[in-house]
Amino acid sequence: MKFTGLHHITMITGDAQENARFYGDLLGLRLVKKTVNFDQPQAYHLYFGDETGAPGSILTWFEFPGAAKGRAGAGSIHTLQLAVADEAALDFWEQRLAGSETTREPGVLRFADYDGLKLELLISDLGNAPLTAAHPEIPSEYAIQGLHGARAYAVFHGVEDSILTELLGFTYEGDGEYLLSGSDRRFRFAYDAPTYNDQQGAGSVHHIAWASIDEDHLKWQERIQNAGGLVTDVRDRDYFKSIYFRIPSGVLFEIATLSPGFAVDEDAEHLGEALRLPKQHEHLRAELEATLRPVENPRVLA
Repeated sequence: MKFTGLHHITMITGDAQENARFYGDLLGLRLVKKTVNFDQPQAYHLYFGDETGAPGSILTWFEFPGAAKGRAGAGSIHTLQLAVADEAALDFWEQRLAGSETTREPGVLRFADYDGLKLELLISDLGNAPLTAAHPEIPSEYAIQGLHGARAYAVFHGVEDSILTELLGFTYEGDGEYLLSGSDRRFRFAYDAPTYNDQQGAGSVHHIAWASIDEDHLKWQERIQNAGGLVTDVRDRDYFKSIYFRIPSGVLFEIATLSPGFAVDEDAEHLGEALRLPKQHEHLRAELEATLRPVENPRVLA
């Protein structure tokens, strides 16, 4: 039993429209779903990814308007790594991000989003198939190709995390570096030494989700329970089913199924254009449409 790869990573933002502008326009990802938080329906939940919202390409955000900036610390992810093809792609992105503060090194371009979340565009060595979105200003050969890795802070950053290696199937490569070789895609996960305690807020990573075939989902829940882990019941998120647990380093993990996917409630050609509500919150539509600040899909505007 093994993961197929990464499913998605979820963050917090204080401004949903700026979120759509930055990731859906500037970085050229497709806004594939505009919905609300299952537990707090007054908050947006926006999903970005490739043309279909394929696992391994998905970044998502909860919006809490005006949220104070967070600070990554022990037990939290601090940097997301996005794959590109080559140095020519990095040249393109260095020019496109000219209005942002960037740092260029061989094979990588570092910058931060409007909330301060650290991002890296890098030439991936994982051999994953490209997962790209179409954007009129971004040549396909330079487009972001999916998620490459994530770096977190952990107190015992230099000690092998047996939960990752023995329970979840990662390979330890030394010096806090891990590789997930999923059945479909590969992903790098790493620990660094923390400087601060974690403080959640805008720009914070809320959790990271790994992808499981549907048939293995309950088996993963059982495996975690048998290892003494505290894991949730199965949560139906409409587009996938999820279980959640926190690993000893403090990072919140989710395991999400591959189906039914984002086209279950709207046509694939029009993903992310209309507000879709979880079935349990559909009765709140009039209230939510009246109170949520409108968020324009950059693709519709184009």
